[in-house]
Amino acid sequence: QVQLVESGGGLVQAGGSLRLSCAASGIGFMFDDVGWYHQAPGKQRELVASITVGGTTNLAEFVKGRFTISRDNAKNTVYLQMSRLKPEDTAVYYCNTIPNLRINGRDYWGQGTQVTVSS
Repeated sequence: QVQLVESGGGLVQAGGSLRLSCAASGIGFMFDDVGWYHQAPGKQRELVASITVGGTTNLAEFVKGRFTISRDNAKNTVYLQMSRLKPEDTAVYYCNTIPNLRINGRDYWGQGTQVTVSS
């Protein structure tokens, strides 16, 4: 059974840091490009950072210099290190393969992890 489990979110003050983890089961993450996305209330989900199979990373402009993405293929896990957090980073954070997983013809997303940054 394919499953993506995001964790590590929480409440943090502006300027603080969090490390998010995305653990995959039922699939071999090492064979996929993977992205972290966020979705704020009332807004569409958007890509924040991505990492290729070969380890090349790409970051959205609004997180460059603050976030880093990494992967541990042995643990089938992808991480998002978030620092210098801003209130506008508040959102639910999701991970997924790129393109995203589809199971039985439907897009699959994990439950996400909530990040709340207070000012």
